[in-house]
Amino acid sequence: MSDTNSNFSGNSRRGRWYILYPFAFIGIGLLMGGVVMWLWNAILPAVTGWSALSYWQAVGLLILCRILFGGFRGGGGGWNRRGKGFGGPPMHMRQRWMQMSDEERERFKEEWRDRCRKRDSN
Repeated sequence: MSDTNSNFSGNSRRGRWYILYPFAFIGIGLLMGGVVMWLWNAILPAVTGWSALSYWQAVGLLILCRILFGGFRGGGGGWNRRGKGFGGPPMHMRQRWMQMSDEERERFKEEWRDRCRKRDSN
């Protein structure tokens, strides 16, 4: 049996595409900069009176938002990787909740109500 058609061989056509991934990543990033510029210039100057963005300002804004809200580790930040999607609790908290008895759940809810009341009164 020949190993030349295997995906693991060095001559695989599939392996050559990995060279293009950085270029595709950069190209998608630059394309997204154009989308940010177009959306900003189409909406915000008319609504708020802010000035229009240049292309490179839009790319910079996109990078800044990625640093502040998403990070560069891949995937989104926040709940999405740990739970059932944005806005849901992480899985370990959901599992703990499901294992609680009705009395424990009621006690937990009351404790959080008390904490919120204390915060609101300050």
